[in-house]
This record gives sequence, C-alpha cells and structure tokens, in this order.
Amino acid sequence: MERAQEHVSTGGAGGRGPGSEEAGAALELLVHGVGGTTPEQMLDDPRTVRITGDDIAAVFRRADDADAESRPAEHRGRPVPEAYVWCNLTSGNGTRALWLLLLPFMVVNLAHWMRPTARGRRRTVRLYGLLVRLAGLTLTVLLVAAACEVALELAAWQCAGTRACAERHSWLGFLSPDVSEGGWWSRPGRRLVVAALVPAALTTLLWYLSHRTWSAYESQEPMSRTAEPEEETGRTALGRPGFWYGRRLVARLRAAHTAAGLLTVAAAVGTSAARFDHRPGGPVLLDVLGRLLEAALAAAAVGVVWVVCRRGRSEHRLDRELDRHLVRRLPLTALALLVLAAVYAGWERPGWQSSGRLVGGGTTFAGIALAQGALVIALGVVARVLHRAHPDRRAAMRGLGGPAVAMLACALGGVMSGGVSQRVADWLDGTGSSILGPPVLLTWQASVIPPLIILLLVLSGWLARRAWLLRRLELAAVERDYPDEPQDATRTRRIARIRAMATLTDRAPLLVAVTSAATLLLGAAALVGAMTTGRTPGEAARHTYAVVESAAETAQALGSWLIGLGFILFVTWGRRAYKDPSARRTIGILWDVGTFWPRAAHPFAPPCYAERAVPDLTWRMATWTRATGGRLVISGHSQGSVLAAAAAWQLTPAVRKRVALLTYGSPLERLYGRWFPAHFGPAALSALHHDVDCWRNLYRPTDPIGGPVRLPGDCGPEVDREALKDPLAYGRTARHPLPAPILGHSDYQADPAFAEERERLLGRLRPGVPVQQRPQEDSGRSSA
Repeated sequence: MERAQEHVSTGGAGGRGPGSEEAGAALELLVHGVGGTTPEQMLDDPRTVRITGDDIAAVFRRADDADAESRPAEHRGRPVPEAYVWCNLTSGNGTRALWLLLLPFMVVNLAHWMRPTARGRRRTVRLYGLLVRLAGLTLTVLLVAAACEVALELAAWQCAGTRACAERHSWLGFLSPDVSEGGWWSRPGRRLVVAALVPAALTTLLWYLSHRTWSAYESQEPMSRTAEPEEETGRTALGRPGFWYGRRLVARLRAAHTAAGLLTVAAAVGTSAARFDHRPGGPVLLDVLGRLLEAALAAAAVGVVWVVCRRGRSEHRLDRELDRHLVRRLPLTALALLVLAAVYAGWERPGWQSSGRLVGGGTTFAGIALAQGALVIALGVVARVLHRAHPDRRAAMRGLGGPAVAMLACALGGVMSGGVSQRVADWLDGTGSSILGPPVLLTWQASVIPPLIILLLVLSGWLARRAWLLRRLELAAVERDYPDEPQDATRTRRIARIRAMATLTDRAPLLVAVTSAATLLLGAAALVGAMTTGRTPGEAARHTYAVVESAAETAQALGSWLIGLGFILFVTWGRRAYKDPSARRTIGILWDVGTFWPRAAHPFAPPCYAERAVPDLTWRMATWTRATGGRLVISGHSQGSVLAAAAAWQLTPAVRKRVALLTYGSPLERLYGRWFPAHFGPAALSALHHDVDCWRNLYRPTDPIGGPVRLPGDCGPEVDREALKDPLAYGRTARHPLPAPILGHSDYQADPAFAEERERLLGRLRPGVPVQQRPQEDSGRSSA
C-alpha cells in the first residue's frame, strides 16, 4: 500500500506517470453523499486499498488499480476509479450525538451564509454579518443564563433555601441553612458561588469542544495559491483562497463567546450580592466594591461586543495569523472577574437571606428576548435591501431566508432553555408547593407552543392536500412516461405518490416563513404579557371570561408538558445515538447538511467538515493532473456534488479546465441555490459551468433532494440531462424480470444514463496540458 501511495501522489520520479499522456490516462474521483458509504460499495469491489488520507477521510482504489499509472496499457479506454470517503467527518463515533445540544448555534451559523446576492454593497454585507454574529452572541448568553437559572436560582437559591425542598434532596443539605444548622456554605452568597461552578464548567466545556474540534477538522490548510489574472472570484466567495480556512475568526469569536459566558456567570453571582449591598444603611465598603465590580463587568461586556463587531473572515488570502494576545487575555480577564465576583459574593453579610426569586433573573431573559427580536427585525431589513438591489426569483423567501432561520435559532435556544428550567423545577419541587419555579417569562414562552403547533398542523394539512392534488396530476404523467406498458393501477399510484411527495422539498420556504413569523409574533406577545402582568398566563387570566381563563390554563399546562417532553425526547435521542450505530448515522446525516459551512457566526457550532473535505479534494485533483496531465472526472452524489463544486472552485483556472464535473441527485440549485443565493446562485453556477471543461447533471422526478441546475439562458441544456425515468422499468421485462425498484435519491449508477454521461465527459477531455479553448470548441459544448 505504501508503494501505491507514493506512486499515486508523485506520479513517478519524473513527475508524470509513464505513458500517461500518450495513453490519455483518465481518473474518476467518486464523492459520496449524505449518510456515507464504504469504499467497497462505491468501487463495487471487496478488495480496496487506501492510497492517501487517514482514518477520518481518505481516498481508496481497487486493489488491482493501486498502481494503475505504471500500467497504462491495461487501463486504456476506461477511467481509473477512486473513492473519496468522508463519512467519518460527520458520523464517526457516538460522542458526536452530543452535538445535538449545539443545534441552535448551528442554525444561527447557517443564517450567516443565507444572505442575498450583493454586488458593490460591502458595507451592507458587513452589517448583515455583524447582526448575525450578535444574534449568535445572544444565544451563548442565553444558554449560560439558563444554566445559571437552573444551578443558582432553582437549586442554590430556592430549593436550598427552603427546608422541605432541601430535605427531599439530601445532596443540597450542606447548602441549606436549616438542614446544615447554619453551616459555613449555607450563606446565600456562598451558595451562589458553589452553584456557579455548573455554568462555569459548561462554558469551559464549550470552549474545549470548539478548540478540540477545530484541531481535528478545520486545522488543515487549503492549497496555497495566488489569484491568477484571468481568475474571477467575485461571483462566489467559495473560490477565494482563504474561504475554507477561518482559523483567525474562529479563535477570536471563541475567545469572545467564552468571555461572554464567564461574564454572565460573574454577573449572576456578583450583582445579586451587590443589590443587597446597595440597600440604604448597608456597609459602605461592600457597596463601593459592588459598584466597582458592576462597572468592571460592564466594561468587559463592552469589550466582548467590540471583538464580535470587528471585521469577520479574511477570505481573499490564506490568513495564518492569530490574535494571540486577544485570544488569551480576553477569557482570562473574564475568568479573573468571575473569581473576584465569587470572593465578593462569599463575604459575610449578616441579614442576607434567600427568599422568593433571585433578583434579576426574569429581567435577564426578557432583555435577551428583546435583543434577539430587534436583531432579527434589523437583519430582515438589511436582507430585504440586498435582495431588492439584485433580485433573484429563485431565492428562498425573496431573500429573507437568513432572518427567518436566525429567528428559528433563537426560538430553539428559548425552547431548550425553558425546557431545562421547567424540568429541573418540576424535579426539585416534587409536590409543587415548595419553590416558586423559573421566571414568569419562561412560562409565557412555553404557553405559546400549543397555538404554534396548531398552526403548523393546519399548514401541514394544507401541504398534504396540495400533494394529494399533485398526485392526481402525476398519474397522467406516469402513464405518458411508460406508454407501451400494460397499466397497473397500484404501481402507477405508488410512482405518482412518490413523485408528489418529492415536491414537498420545494415547499420548505413556506413552512420556514410561517414558523418564523408565528414564532416572532407569539414571542413578542409572551414578552409583553410577562412584563405587563408579572404573573403566569393562568394567574393573569383569572376573573376574566371563562373561555379565556380555561384557554390560558390549558395552554400553560400543555405548553409546560410539551416543552418538557420535547427536551426529554431530545436527550433520549442523543443517548440512543450514543449506543445505536444506526441512530448515530441518522444524526450524522443532519450534520452533513448543517455543518457544510464554516463557523463564521458562532464558534461553538458543530465543526465544519468541508474545511477538511474541500482541501482534500482540491489537493487530490491538483496533484493528479499535475503529475499525469491526464483526464479527470469528479463525480459527486447528493452532498458530494456540493463538495465537488466547492473543490472545483478552489482549483486554479488552468487546472479547472482539465476537470469535468458529473453530478447526480444534486441539491446544488434546488437547496443550496435557493437558500444560499450569494454563494450558489445562478451567477456562481454559470461561472462554474464555463470554468470547468464540461458539466453534466442527472436527476429524477422521484428524488426529494436532487434536481436540475436550471442555469439561465442557453446554459441549461448543456448541464441538465432530461429527467431520468424511475423506476427503470414499469413492469417485468427480459432485462428486469423482477419488479424494478423506485430508487428516488439513491443508486444513480444503476441507470445506464450514468455510464453514458461519464463516457461523454471523458470523450470531451483531452490528455496533456490544455490550451485555451477556441470559439468553435466552445460553441460545440451543447453537443456534450
């Protein structure tokens, strides 16, 4: 295997494989899609060898093809297949199921990349990125604030301060003044200091995971290159040399978010004691120290916001620098303030007792909700301005996809925070009468979940009806596609139903728009209700109309139950994925789609596998074409087609012209082009089409993910082949004596069209260093 690796990587001692140019050496680089597979399945051979790579991601060949460059005569007329296997980047071991807890961070990071297309509006684009980064910062503060709510208020303040609750939970006994008979740790401030270890540990864990996953996934540098005179990267940022290497920004944001988490804990501990010291007649020294601590915390918070507001990614060059002083000093400063806050809060204060709710908890959650709503609205205004400057009729939600997804990220964060608080409160309370529970706002937010679910059920019913009507239309289309076959009503209905269900993917923008708008309005109503009444919905509706009171109590009880059930299902799903490989693979599929993009808005999001996969593919294609001068077809299925396109953009123009692209079941336009128009819009895909030697795309009407590329003008026929028939045979034939399956999104290689298009692409490519295409060659592309 070592001999194969050395030979394939270098192309022989002379830099070019023996006879490769004369024989027209051809390579087919296969890239699998969502869910992953094995190299044996991709290459259709039980004997495979790894020729380059490691246990995380690698390139494989058949054992018989390991040294194909040294035997060109044996491979004349057929390409040498290679398989790039990257599934372990997203679905390797069970601990990655814990990334489910980072779901809100991943979603807000997606919003960063969903901005509309913009040309010549750099300041507006920067403002869009700034607003998304600030929304991501509020999610970090929200998560840590929820941990403070659970540990400091519910456990240390309310439960430990109530005899009945503390006796029921013996592990809190040393913090209870009644159970411990006035022990040293039972003072309110010292109880808060002990409880602060939980949110501080959570913040430290998030920092560690972000740093460790960056080292494992995103530390691979792309191929260093300089932009050539003929290269145009303005049409998509994915072709910029530094796009897939965001080390500097991630490190800076990691420091800022870590500091924000520690400052949130310090504020929860220190300001509680400071409010007691600010009372009239209190100790002057402690009062002054409290005010100084509050001023220091405010100044540090301003510093964190300033770091987040600084310019974002450096994409036009490979940025290897690191703001070492900032990355180290900012978290250490926040940690020092947390230690000072702990010392200050732990000071002896006669007369300070815990009663009611911890002061400031409800105000904190209300301020976070208000800030998130304002940021989402501002983001919507900026996105609308960008979209109107350069309208794209295919863009999801007319350019408002990013703000809508950012709203959903905030809603996910609120649901997870409220679910944890409500479940812990119910667990600690037991009888329901010993502690007051979480802030009123969280109860109001839980109460709006039932009407939101009702709205979604109505929308789902409407979509189901649309699919049923479309199924009736597809019945006639199926009969036209198989005109000479004896009709089978059951078979026809099944094919039509699958085709109709596949179109539901195109309705996703409507579902996201309705959910996001409803969440924003209901969240605003919950905030107003909590701030104006100061009571739970059931208590606020008392002595009103019987219908209103009953609806409020029902929504409150049902919402609390639903949010708790959702959180429990969330946790159990993660535990099951830790033990069950099949469930772990399912969760890995979620990350295949959600973690393609670099961490530009939130450093605690799950790692970006493309920052490893795209450089891998770029290096492989560039080194092989340079070593052999041969022909190369990169063949990508599903998400693999997105990786293939991103890698092709990273090649130099000279190498890109030696490459042909074959995509099948590809979401390049159907999903990425609509949701990420600035990076996969019509201009970007048209540029890719004209930069590579040739490009063909296969899709099926039964595929819910893949679709046509839909390039404008005369580009379309060159790329998209007519929709493939699925199934290949309607009934039993001599070639298909058993009923042919409906393949949908899988097994495109089983269709004869796949081999036909691959041969066409190989026939167009020429061995050796290509020359600039002549006009007549370019005009002949439509025949490919």
